[in-house]
Amino acid sequence: MIDILRNSLVPVFVGLLLGYAAGLSKAVDNKDVKSLVAFLMNFALPCSLFVTIALAPRELLRGQVKAAVVLAIVYVAIFVATYYAARILGKETAANSSVLALTLGFPNAAAMGIPLLLAVYGPRASVTVAVAIAVGAITITPITVAILESGTKEGRALSHAASVRMSLWTALEKPVFWAPMLGAVAVIVKFHMPIYFEKSAAILGNATEGTALFVTGLIASAQRFNLNWGVGWAVLGKNVIQPALGLAVALLLRMPLEQTKYVVLLSAIPSGFFGILFGEGFDATPQVASSSLIASTVLGIFTLAGWIILLDHLH
Repeated sequence: MIDILRNSLVPVFVGLLLGYAAGLSKAVDNKDVKSLVAFLMNFALPCSLFVTIALAPRELLRGQVKAAVVLAIVYVAIFVATYYAARILGKETAANSSVLALTLGFPNAAAMGIPLLLAVYGPRASVTVAVAIAVGAITITPITVAILESGTKEGRALSHAASVRMSLWTALEKPVFWAPMLGAVAVIVKFHMPIYFEKSAAILGNATEGTALFVTGLIASAQRFNLNWGVGWAVLGKNVIQPALGLAVALLLRMPLEQTKYVVLLSAIPSGFFGILFGEGFDATPQVASSSLIASTVLGIFTLAGWIILLDHLH
């Protein structure tokens, strides 16, 4: 077990630390990461998701339906709970609350999911990682964008339903959504992918893990950290309550043990950076969100180890 923890967690956090150090030392600009994020979200990650899904056995792909349902329930539940807690208890604006909710609700699966689950559970888990990313892209991400845009001059001219529809359509147009869907279609129609095409997509896709980890560390290095009760509760909700909820829902729906472990460990992954990135474009940068990103990531090395050990004893 010690070897599993070391081999799965150390490489992930080394990538994060390199990005953090590069940002602090100004070796890389940590204020303007749009180009890196655009490469990650529009090229590297979609290629990785497509190849992962397209090469998956059909029976393995069919088994992802329950995983998608459980992940959607968990993401939305944490998002809604965080949003209203920030609004009612934290007295935050709708925009700030949505940024915090997405930060906590959507784990950093793009950076940590594949290397972590691959090291702990093997290549079969990579399909569930792809599903987790796609689920987050079409559920709580467009809701966040809709809330942020509703505060703009253009957004106020639209009804709430129209704003959500527009944001959902924007999310569906993103390569990070349609790439795994295209991969699923390839499996269904039994499309035989040419080797040269598979290798071309794999070359870009292989850049996903390192880029995402580096970008996460880079973004974290640009955030101000302030430890308070709000951050403490946020990290508890993300690193402990979210995976516990995932376990409860998976057991309730009688998901197979293998898939249950994948879903719970994915839910235990620390906060993602998408909320902060979206928020910066709308002047919505709540201190608790940026501090939670850092705290959740740092403490993740301990909470992830705990969940890996717990799941190893799950029978």
